[in-house]
Amino acid sequence: MVNVTVRPASRLEGVLVAPASKSYTQRMLIAAALSEGVGRVVNPLLSEDTLATFRAITAFGAQVQKTKDCWLVQGVNTLKAADGLVDVGESGATLRFMIPIAGLALGRSSFLLSSSLERRPIEPLLLSLKMLGVETCLEQSGSHKMIVVEGRGGLAGGKTRLPGDVSSQFVSGLMFACPIAMADTEIQITTPLESKEYVKMTQEVLAKHGIEVYISEDYRCIHIPGKQTFRQVDCQVSGDFSSAAFLLSAASITNSKVKVDNLSYDTVQGDRAILDILRHMGVKIKVFEHSVEVQGTGSLLKAVDIDAKNVPDLVPICAVLACYAEGKLKIFNAHRLKFKESDRLVTVYEELTKMGALISMDNSSLSIKGSRVHGAIINPHNDHRIAMACTVAALGARGETIVENAECVRKSYPSFYADLADIGVEIGGGKLVR
Repeated sequence: MVNVTVRPASRLEGVLVAPASKSYTQRMLIAAALSEGVGRVVNPLLSEDTLATFRAITAFGAQVQKTKDCWLVQGVNTLKAADGLVDVGESGATLRFMIPIAGLALGRSSFLLSSSLERRPIEPLLLSLKMLGVETCLEQSGSHKMIVVEGRGGLAGGKTRLPGDVSSQFVSGLMFACPIAMADTEIQITTPLESKEYVKMTQEVLAKHGIEVYISEDYRCIHIPGKQTFRQVDCQVSGDFSSAAFLLSAASITNSKVKVDNLSYDTVQGDRAILDILRHMGVKIKVFEHSVEVQGTGSLLKAVDIDAKNVPDLVPICAVLACYAEGKLKIFNAHRLKFKESDRLVTVYEELTKMGALISMDNSSLSIKGSRVHGAIINPHNDHRIAMACTVAALGARGETIVENAECVRKSYPSFYADLADIGVEIGGGKLVR
């Protein structure tokens, strides 16, 4: 376990490069694995979650050659069932994307469930696959819990249903597998789809590989023609607004000038909404073609209510911004945060309360009144976004903050602490800063 000590920062300054998008890297790896021939994934993110996707696609027969800035993916025409347990780490996206794909292979494939994944919803996806003729079950072997998929060498296609308010990753998983089905597939979304930008992202990646997916205007029906063929292409991974949000917010609450390169506002990433949120809170932002510059003054921000329905990953850092705002704000429609790496509604509440934040919560929202926070010992509950959010909160706090188990940031942003150090944050904690 690695603990880091974060000291308050009066001013940050410099230029950073946003890490590559985890979500795009995972989707591009999977699409390349389903395509015949060799494709390149350029500028991929190297993190625990993307390595989980790497392990998963190779377990089903794809071959990947890694270099520093490019992964060469040899796709497979006919997926083989995975030998042994497929270890997806703590990556919920990898699990939810690959379970439908396992239905395309002939034979039995088993996915290992970590303790974190055990508590995250999966049943709606399994029920949806059953409607398409794919049998799955939950088994236990010794101390291991696993999801078993009985692949029949392909999907039949047909009609199925999914809720839209549990995880958009269920929808994306079917979007990867169903184009190869023997017949067309129609997915009815039984409740309004949340985080629809992630479904748009999947549709975008599929289109690059020659796959057609038709989504109704209200996102309640998705039509996927069957018997399609994935076409191998080279893909460039763009910068990640989800991770960059922490850097932009760090500059916003301090007297700072920070520019983050490798960001394009012309993206379907839903978390680009952090720019509008910061603007509404009174932060001065300049958007360039491939970068964003934030100039913070160190003065209090404006309190504005935030709808988390389509940006759940921004909730932890928005809660921190609220601590540095004048007045009271509410973050609402955040019920799905209970099923992230931690129960994020609870962990945000608990850890910011330790720092003196005036915060209350219910089943779907957080209410926060701005107040200067103080240093504390933070337990991020093995959740990368909690660790990063509380680190940013520490920059304007009184006294030092210790973040325990800080290595959990490797799930999505391995260089987070090193990048903060580069713009002037005083951090003690050994190898995470190097």
